[in-house]
Amino acid sequence: MPRRKPPASSQDRRSAPLGDVFGRTESGPDRDETYIVRSIPGSRAVKTYRCPGCDHEIPPGVAHIVAWQADGGEDDRRHWHQGCWNGRRTRRITRRWS
Repeated sequence: MPRRKPPASSQDRRSAPLGDVFGRTESGPDRDETYIVRSIPGSRAVKTYRCPGCDHEIPPGVAHIVAWQADGGEDDRRHWHQGCWNGRRTRRITRRWS
């Protein structure tokens, strides 16, 4: 009986490491900048965040996206709803006035 190829490890299925963080790179809302993007599953979302795309809260337990500029730092990361991140090119980022 022929041998089967061993299954790929979970490490092989992830995106390439970016520094000490796993993520992927995508263009940002203004298309000129590159962002590092991570998907956060609902089970790991334990705090309330405010989405810069719609200015609504992302409650605990809701899967969402975390993005920050590739040339910036993790201190500049923002939490987005999946739909807001996907539609980032068709609308402007909401700015809170207070």
